[in-house]
Amino acid sequence: MKEMIKNTGIMLAITLIAGLVLGFIYQITKEPIAEQNARKKQEACQEVFQDAASFEPVEVREPDAAAWTAEGYGDERVDEVMSALDDSGSLLGYVITVTTREGYGGDIQFAVGVRMDGTVNGMSILDIAETAGLGMRAEDVLKPQFAGKQVEKFEYTKSGATSEDQIDAISGATITTNAVTNGVNAGLYYFQTELRGGSENE
Repeated sequence: MKEMIKNTGIMLAITLIAGLVLGFIYQITKEPIAEQNARKKQEACQEVFQDAASFEPVEVREPDAAAWTAEGYGDERVDEVMSALDDSGSLLGYVITVTTREGYGGDIQFAVGVRMDGTVNGMSILDIAETAGLGMRAEDVLKPQFAGKQVEKFEYTKSGATSEDQIDAISGATITTNAVTNGVNAGLYYFQTELRGGSENE
């Protein structure tokens, strides 16, 4: 019995010390991680809106759930919205951060810049864990194809894009292509229904 009590006490002490150490490490690393994430988001905003002088957060309003699902965006969510402003403070468009759960290797998060006329100004991948040599080629293959396109909705093709609204799929990575395309479309739909015309200020 004494041995059992002794062992239990040792285990409790170890657990307590481990908890204190982890808590201490968390406090030390919390601020640098937050700063790194903030810097990463700022860089993504600047990447998709290079002509913007500043960015300001916009309240993310939940889209109509029924309409959102009906459009096929049940696996996508809008995480953050930033307004892109020029030197005079005029609104150039928005940077919309989207996460899609349709990736082959898990969630894919990216920022898409949309000008007030609906043109996709650029796209920056923030977090992706797809298959090396396949889905991870989204940065090189998919990202450039969205920039400068003014369409209502994109679709991907395996036979070569022939119109502005078509995106060439990554060879051997249809799931990743579909996830990214749907995610960009979700961002565009959110812009069209929640942000166009400055509706966030209503």
